Amino acid sequence: MTHQLRLHHFEPASRANGPGMRSVLWLQGCTLGCPGCFNPLTHSRDGGSLCSTDEILARVLEQRGRIEGITISGGEPLQQAAPLAALLRAVKQAAALSVVLFTGFTWTEVNRLPGGAEVLANVDVLLAGRYDATKRVASGLLGSSNKSVHFLTPRYTQADLDRVPEAEIIIQPDGEMRFSGIEPLRW
Repeated sequence: MTHQLRLHHFEPASRANGPGMRSVLWLQGCTLGCPGCFNPLTHSRDGGSLCSTDEILARVLEQRGRIEGITISGGEPLQQAAPLAALLRAVKQAAALSVVLFTGFTWTEVNRLPGGAEVLANVDVLLAGRYDATKRVASGLLGSSNKSVHFLTPRYTQADLDRVPEAEIIIQPDGEMRFSGIEPLRW
């Protein structure tokens, strides 16, 4: 049975959103409202587009051989826990890709969320906690120092996260520029 995710954007290949080359999914919808969030366009539950998990899986698998994993960000991915868990199970079954997940929920909250355990079962690295602009660090994939990193498998270490560039500019085939990373460039 296919599930639906509300997707803000799919980036086929990025180096600034986790170790190595990765596909990145920004999910749409967030009610946490962290002051200073650099991605407020992902907050509305009405934005983005509905995509089937089968369609998203196909887009990820098109990149196989080019990427080592996927990164899930938002919005708030865990506010779509059931379809996200289904997607991550399918990714792990179809390919040996790693999964990095950003959430504004704390570790304790994630473990109490309905579906939280099912999502975590297929995640290699979880970056958890609300963004706090007063504790900004923008390093090692952490936006602020109050966030916590959880290595759920031995696939990566903190040294791997520390090597991720803070930002990148991706130039699309049509010439559009997209800024990405833990500290995306601003005009």
